[in-house]
Amino acid sequence: MKPRLLFSYLLLVLIGIAALYPALWTLLSSFRVGNSLFSDHFIPTQWTLNHYRDLFRVRADRAIPYTTWYLNTLKVATASMILGTLIQLLTAYAFSRFRFKGRKPMLMLVLILGMFPGFLSIMATFIILNTLDLLDSIWALVLVYASGAALGMFVAKGFFDTIPRSLEEAARIDGAGHMKIFVSIILPLSRPIITYISLTTFAGAWVDFIFARAILRTPEHWTLAVGLWNLVDSYNSTEFTLFAAGCVLVAIPITLLFMYTQRFLVDGLTAGASKG
Repeated sequence: MKPRLLFSYLLLVLIGIAALYPALWTLLSSFRVGNSLFSDHFIPTQWTLNHYRDLFRVRADRAIPYTTWYLNTLKVATASMILGTLIQLLTAYAFSRFRFKGRKPMLMLVLILGMFPGFLSIMATFIILNTLDLLDSIWALVLVYASGAALGMFVAKGFFDTIPRSLEEAARIDGAGHMKIFVSIILPLSRPIITYISLTTFAGAWVDFIFARAILRTPEHWTLAVGLWNLVDSYNSTEFTLFAAGCVLVAIPITLLFMYTQRFLVDGLTAGASKG
């Protein structure tokens, strides 16, 4: 084997270990007896499911509304996925199919803004939501997540550009309007890109901590990221194994969703990159 190829494989193995080790450590820690962050053994010597039970068990000395946090996160992620996907698809279709004054400057502006991390606008977002009296509301998070994805719009635009205009012209001859063409022709042909946008929007809302921590105030409105962080912070980092159990349950739905939509996700990425 050539040294260059051997080095490439070795580098990939190291990257894989660096990526998998924290996840595997968290998974094994969720089954470890005790609540300490540190352990002499990578694989637990004693296994337990008590940490998973404690997440849903009502105790007099401690209240952990884990089910409420889970439902809040599911509501936010699902609503953000639906609204965000719709906004991105409609915006991408408008930029792809219509020619209007200021189109290129607007595209450039959206592209430039999309290059900056979203948390840079957290102060402005906080002030706007406070002015609108939307703080401490999960629906405020939905507005933030649904309106903040620019990359998906550009990928969708590149995909729409590859769809032959002759299909729309034929439908327009039959009397179809723009919305009818969009719903009946464009969307059925765009399943890969719809899967990509909806999945990335859902995943972003599911794991976000920064905006959720800034906007949400009361525990009954918290999402999983805020609730689990507060769980460790409020108990002076003595509940790491409980935190690990909560993280494992957080990862299960999004992992299954990625596994189920992996083929469509790859199709959407390659189509948007190569045809756009």
